[in-house]
Amino acid sequence: MGILSSILGFCGFGIGTSIGIVIGYYMFIYFQPTDVKDPVLRPLIEQDSKTLQRLLPEIPQWVKNPDYDRVDWLNKLIENMWPYINTAICKTARNIAKPIIAEQIPKYKIDSVEFETLTLGSLPPNFPGMKVYVTDEKELIMEPVVKWAGNPDITIAVKAFGLKATVQVVDLQVFAAPRITLKPLLPVFPCFANIYVSLLEKPHVDFGLKLLGADAMSIPGLYKFVQELIKDQVANMYLWPKCLVVPIMDPSKAMKRPVGILAVKVLRAMKLKKKDLLGASDPYVKLKLTEDKHHSNKTTVKHKNLNPEWNEEFNITVKDPESQALEVLVYDWEQVGKHDRMGMNVIPLKELTPDEPKVLTLDLLKNMDPNDVQNEKPRGQIVVELVYKPFKEDEIPKDIDDPNAVAKAPEGTPAGGGLFVVIVHEAQDVEGKHHTNPYARLLFKGEEKRTKQVKKSRDPRWEEEFQFMLEDAPTNERLHVEVVSSSSRMGLLHPKENLGYVVINLADVVNNKRINEKYHLIDSKNGRIQVELQWRTS
Repeated sequence: MGILSSILGFCGFGIGTSIGIVIGYYMFIYFQPTDVKDPVLRPLIEQDSKTLQRLLPEIPQWVKNPDYDRVDWLNKLIENMWPYINTAICKTARNIAKPIIAEQIPKYKIDSVEFETLTLGSLPPNFPGMKVYVTDEKELIMEPVVKWAGNPDITIAVKAFGLKATVQVVDLQVFAAPRITLKPLLPVFPCFANIYVSLLEKPHVDFGLKLLGADAMSIPGLYKFVQELIKDQVANMYLWPKCLVVPIMDPSKAMKRPVGILAVKVLRAMKLKKKDLLGASDPYVKLKLTEDKHHSNKTTVKHKNLNPEWNEEFNITVKDPESQALEVLVYDWEQVGKHDRMGMNVIPLKELTPDEPKVLTLDLLKNMDPNDVQNEKPRGQIVVELVYKPFKEDEIPKDIDDPNAVAKAPEGTPAGGGLFVVIVHEAQDVEGKHHTNPYARLLFKGEEKRTKQVKKSRDPRWEEEFQFMLEDAPTNERLHVEVVSSSSRMGLLHPKENLGYVVINLADVVNNKRINEKYHLIDSKNGRIQVELQWRTS
């Protein structure tokens, strides 16, 4: 009886289950609920922010923030170059780690630590967007967004006490927002001296760790502890304003800094040749150092005089006394037309003894070609007094990598005074009505200086430096800077045209030691000029 009831019960269960599945299937197919509606299709622009975040959790930075740029070209470049970049990075990592490991393992009585496998995998990092900052300093700032979900295989073997243990890193994920600064910018390839890398926020780092083949991250609490530890350690080292400095080249070699001052006193000239039709000349002297095309000094003009006396002093900045030389050129001033050169000579600075005055009487030559027979003709003589004054160690900026460092004034600077330095960098959006061949003109305490002329440019770049030795701080002084365009031809109708000017109060320069700003030009529609001012004291 018991067996019979069991058989009947089993059959009833099977039959009932089969009937229930068939009935349920037909009800699901043929009896649809009446409250189900078709989904409404709406454009993304009509969705709210929460809906967009739910639909598109990984929105690129260039979509969310308009100041981020798309860098698809960079992602494509890295994707194609990744096999080679991977090999180069792994090779460099091995070379860097090998001496460090060899130095550290004796302290812990470890026989050896070596990479069994080291590869970053086949998946390159991705840059969803990048922001680039434009500053008035000699630097370039980039803020890329880095996302890397890689498949690296890094296995480290540790041998100690006759035993071997392996640690393997797999499934690495890194999300970071670094700031990369290239500075100082230089006129020599690769055009920057250092790379500064810092993090704007704590990075997200996730990875798998296998110890002796077992997943060590599955240990309760270890995963979160290791992840937070890595974040904190990396943030302590590189979270802005702290940074990692990668030197590329020595800026002192690429961008020569001043190492001394050459004091030149032009005394007199004798037996100069007649250049004018009336039997006289109007001589003046022009001084400049070789390897410095933009800076020169001129004496006053001595009209109708073949034996002029000047007794005028000049201070010229020296950057390389071993290779530079002083060019002394005598010209005949002309009211109209080009000034005629009466003669010249050159004095190598390496022939001067530092801090020792030297009076030289130089024969004027046509040029410095020793084989030119015209140099045998007498052209007169000039007498100059020279003193080379090298800077002391404390007068040169200690941090040569810092382009904003302000040097001290040279020795012999008057007490309470200093060296006022004006660096004219560039102008933008300057335009004349008849011609645009701009140069900058400085007026300070009755002294005038000007930059070279840039022809046919609305955005001229000069990068020229001018110095004024002052006995007192220019607290109440003003600097007048104007941009002028002169015709490249002998134009009589519009020979010169003022493109704008600015007057700068110097009180802030004395207090802050350095100011680098862009000023809007008065009497110009959109013109601006970038001027850097420095006040150097001893």
